[in-house]
Amino acid sequence: MYRFCTSPLTLTDALKLKAEHGAAARFIAGGTDLLIDLARDGSADGAEMGLIDLTRIPGLADIWEEEGALHLGPLVTHNQCVRSRSVVEKAFPLARACWEVGAPQIRNRATVAGNLVTASPANDSIVPLMALDASVRLESAARGSRTLPLARFFRGVRQVDLADDEMLTRISIPLPGSARRGNFIKLGLRRAQAISILSAAGSVACDGGADWASAAVTHAAVALGAVAPTVVRATEAEAYLIGKTLTEQTIEEAARLAATQARPIDDLRGSADYRKAMVETLVARLLRQLREGREREGWLETPVTLWGDTDGRWPVSTGLETAATVNGGAVELEGGMTLLDSLRAAGFVGVKEGCAEGECGACTVYLDGMAVMACLVPAERAAGSEVVTVEGLTGSSAESSELLHRVQQALIESGGVQCGFCTPGIVMSAAALLDERTNPDRLEAQEALTGNLCRCTGYRKILDAVVAAGRKDRG
Repeated sequence: MYRFCTSPLTLTDALKLKAEHGAAARFIAGGTDLLIDLARDGSADGAEMGLIDLTRIPGLADIWEEEGALHLGPLVTHNQCVRSRSVVEKAFPLARACWEVGAPQIRNRATVAGNLVTASPANDSIVPLMALDASVRLESAARGSRTLPLARFFRGVRQVDLADDEMLTRISIPLPGSARRGNFIKLGLRRAQAISILSAAGSVACDGGADWASAAVTHAAVALGAVAPTVVRATEAEAYLIGKTLTEQTIEEAARLAATQARPIDDLRGSADYRKAMVETLVARLLRQLREGREREGWLETPVTLWGDTDGRWPVSTGLETAATVNGGAVELEGGMTLLDSLRAAGFVGVKEGCAEGECGACTVYLDGMAVMACLVPAERAAGSEVVTVEGLTGSSAESSELLHRVQQALIESGGVQCGFCTPGIVMSAAALLDERTNPDRLEAQEALTGNLCRCTGYRKILDAVVAAGRKDRG
């Protein structure tokens, strides 16, 4: 699948490796896009590609405020943004967009920086960052660092201004001097695990204090995703809004102007005509939400992450370990393949392959305490790390004297086990939820299982089991 995977322990070493290998090696952080791309390339390109894993370098997963800006390191994941108070309070459109990405297992690995480098116009986190006037810092061993506005970073579909020896090392969002409201809206074919048909993000400020319905707009930014070769700003709509109040007439005209700047295509997710019409709908909906202060409706105070007590950060190791600890025992896992394939080759067949693209969740395992899709992790990342599969689930908890985890028992009692193929992944996600919330409600159970596809479609009894397992723990 790939020629090698090495894990430098410092940023300096990572940049030296990239300079040495150039286009023959790729940086990998989450890998949720990259490993799929390599698998699709097949032996022609993928076998010649090397990977430089950044996840063992300390300090790259930080979120901090400095010099009037909010900064994200290159290893900051979507789940970290969802849980970050700074991001939620000061860059809410980004937090909302990150929540819309994939599922908890995906968000535990996928990084915002990786989303930018992949550069698909349908990538969710790019859209709010464009609306928030973000910039990126790029570094190389030979030339040092340079900073680009995000709009100049993108050159086309999956094309960015990033040299073969460079790495994206920081994302910066300027903090506004006045209060602004912002949000992100996504249109997909399903509620989770869906690529955007189109999306919109906006940020607005008014001069009238709390009464936004009658105040003049002093700042307006609207960005559109999946309607052009790159994410675009609706500049005509933005200019039109300045100095006006957010009346229905103003909102409808701004939405119409935004639609005129869309240049969508026909594809499997939607026609160009449909996308263009829905731009108008989404922008109008977005502006109404901001006018009425409803942008945070439906936002959970503590979103489900399935990351245990890790705070979403990967532990730093010495880099000298070769064996993984799988269900409590040392195992030398074969490299050059995904963690899913390597675990199955080592005999841990409870980890199922349903899609090999992070769509179904059948391969969910815990890596250093976080739920992840094993099909989207290079096997080498498990060296020196702890892996728990469904076979070792009871042994990894306080219930080690029990034959079954209480989630497994609840699934049996509720009739939630159907064909059984997806059940191991569901059990792992549900058990991670119960470690995070001792008594989850049905909405939290639904959020935890958004990354787990049941081909038998019988989710009702599965959700019954998860909620019942939480009650059982309370006695």
